Amino acid sequence: MPSAKVLEQKKQQVSQISEKIGASLAGVLVDFNGTTVADDTKLRADLRKNDVYYAVVKNTLLKRAFAGTALESLSEVLEGTTAIAISATDYVAPAKILSEFAEKHKDFKVKGGFIDGEVISLDKVDELAKLPSKEVLLATVAAAFQAPMASFARAVKAISEKEPEAAPAAEETAAPAEEAAPAEAAPAEEPAAE
Repeated sequence: MPSAKVLEQKKQQVSQISEKIGASLAGVLVDFNGTTVADDTKLRADLRKNDVYYAVVKNTLLKRAFAGTALESLSEVLEGTTAIAISATDYVAPAKILSEFAEKHKDFKVKGGFIDGEVISLDKVDELAKLPSKEVLLATVAAAFQAPMASFARAVKAISEKEPEAAPAAEETAAPAEEAAPAEAAPAEEPAAE
């Protein structure tokens, strides 16, 4: 039977995991069996760079953290080696990074995932992994907002560049009209002279 000190440590670990999961937007569970130390180090660096918390956790601790929550059904996938990746700032990063890693490493497998405290299927995890990153999405939105303004600016510039050419054309059309008016007046004066 484990000592009281060990039980207290495990309770603290469960509490910490529960807090991290509760504060997260999204998370992914993986089986990291067969991953080399070098590959794991690179994976962890990529996850850290994207503000994703990643930890190897005992299945029993995760089961206790999931107990009584909407994530309890994830307990079904908790067999073998398990690591969890959680992000409090990005919905896509954990799924994207881990799915790309799994494609390159045959023993590394995605087990399940969640978004906003709700379990999602492996198909949804794959869909998330295929979405562009947050930066790409923001750039796309900014470009969409900028396009109408840029078009308007180009149109105004084109109009302003054409105005100096349009002014002489207006003077040229006005000049023949002035010349035509005295010509009409002249024949009217001639009959008066007779």
